[in-house]
Amino acid sequence: MKAGVVKIIKDAVAGAAADGLITGSKLPEIVLDKPKKEEFGDFSSNVAMLLAPVEKKAPRDIAKAIADRISKSPDVEKCDVAGPGFINIFLKKSFWLGILEDIIKSGAGYGRSEAGGGRKVQVEFVSANPTGPLHIGHGRGAAVGDALSNILKAAGYEVSKEYYINDAGRQVLTLGESIRLRIEELQGKKIEFPQDFYKGEYIKEIAAEYVEKYGGTDAPGAPALKEFGSAAMLERIKSDLLDFGIEFDTWFSERSLDETGRVGATIEELKKKGHVFESEGALWFRTTGFGDDKDRVLIKADGERTYFASDIAYHRDKIERGFSSIVNIWGADHHGYEGRIRALIKALGHDDGVLKIIFIQLVALLRAGVPVAMGKREGEFVTLRQVMDEVGKDACRFFFLMRRADAQLDFDLELAKSQAPENPVYYVQYCHARIKSIIAFALEKGFAVPEHFDSRLLSRLDQKEEAELIRHLGSFGEVVERSAEAMEPHRVTFYLMDLAALFHPYYNKNRVVTDDPELTAARLLLCNAVATVTANGLGLLGVSAPEKM
Repeated sequence: MKAGVVKIIKDAVAGAAADGLITGSKLPEIVLDKPKKEEFGDFSSNVAMLLAPVEKKAPRDIAKAIADRISKSPDVEKCDVAGPGFINIFLKKSFWLGILEDIIKSGAGYGRSEAGGGRKVQVEFVSANPTGPLHIGHGRGAAVGDALSNILKAAGYEVSKEYYINDAGRQVLTLGESIRLRIEELQGKKIEFPQDFYKGEYIKEIAAEYVEKYGGTDAPGAPALKEFGSAAMLERIKSDLLDFGIEFDTWFSERSLDETGRVGATIEELKKKGHVFESEGALWFRTTGFGDDKDRVLIKADGERTYFASDIAYHRDKIERGFSSIVNIWGADHHGYEGRIRALIKALGHDDGVLKIIFIQLVALLRAGVPVAMGKREGEFVTLRQVMDEVGKDACRFFFLMRRADAQLDFDLELAKSQAPENPVYYVQYCHARIKSIIAFALEKGFAVPEHFDSRLLSRLDQKEEAELIRHLGSFGEVVERSAEAMEPHRVTFYLMDLAALFHPYYNKNRVVTDDPELTAARLLLCNAVATVTANGLGLLGVSAPEKM
């Protein structure tokens, strides 16, 4: 919608330049604002004031030259100059009705664009260690990563979703040892369980699976417990994510970095560039040379590699795969890692602007406004599976996407389950279901949604609430593009909540199926357009658009 108005302004500037009224040699980015008062038009632009320093003319004179030509556009009702040089544009009703035509023609494709130009973007998210089940913090990151991927694809980017499996290092060894002790416990031995071992019920479950399958750790052909445990845990994680509506394009194994020699090769490359040094028996990466707050150890004095050593090899691998943007979605506790990863990218000779990090803040779980204890027994916590089973996938995903990722989120279980207007996901889904019910009722009365655009018919939509709905529908594509550009999926959530807040009062005030066939047809088209955009938006969030509720 705004793109069309921007084109009208650009054409007007070009026309004024062709007539010699301005040079038009350096056109600034055209920004459109929606005036706070309706009497100031549908859109306002300060382009004349931005041109004034270059043109060496009074902003009002430039504005008048541009406004005179904007007024000649077939889509413009009138164009005024206000204040120091604001250009206020009033669009014809036919322009707004054209939005409905676009929705009718595009259907499920409405809101999609080629803004991304096919640029390759990798989104790495969740990436939880396969040493325990996904908790609700992982769930929020999963919802953000998947919705962002959907939005980027809708905006014309080529997206690859990746999960980095931390299947190497001390934590996997600890997992294996935790399972071994539980197996011994099952075999009747008295055990002492170390404080830093994994203690959740899932460890006992995996131990029981191992015993059932192999009989014990000394059975011929029995696999190493760390491999068995991490594989069993990863299967649980994959199952939870699949039920949460998420499938990854790539599952990248940390262990593969060692097996293919990429960790050693990356360290050697940094050595050749002079960015690695030895101190106190350890091998260090001089990240302070690239803006980090302190240097980082790659190999400890005892010869053990740090997690960072794997991280540098992994990010080098990402860069070599040719992504124009690398998006890491991390928990808030990983803030300290950003500087060192940016340092690596710079040390390898690349622009660290390729890296975008989205930090996921904590989730406070509530029940009717009262905080829920995050764990009943030692080693246990509220899992994504528990929340998903209680409130459902749709409510779970929608609630995770109701605030900026970097803002703490209050998740009220009772609100998420309620079938009431106060529940945001219910309110939005009910908008879609209500319209489908209206269309079904209309069919019973002999009215069908018209299959083709009819401007004469749609001219019957002359109420203020109808105009507001159409304007909001027209901004959907821009919301998707801006959401992709800013990498903020919550913008789509907000948009849908605003759309529902416009539609429900409109429906409560106006009958859709009336004794007037033309008015009924026009309102059915409008309602169907609202349903289409609602379904498209919910689809981007990974939330269903039910036809009945």
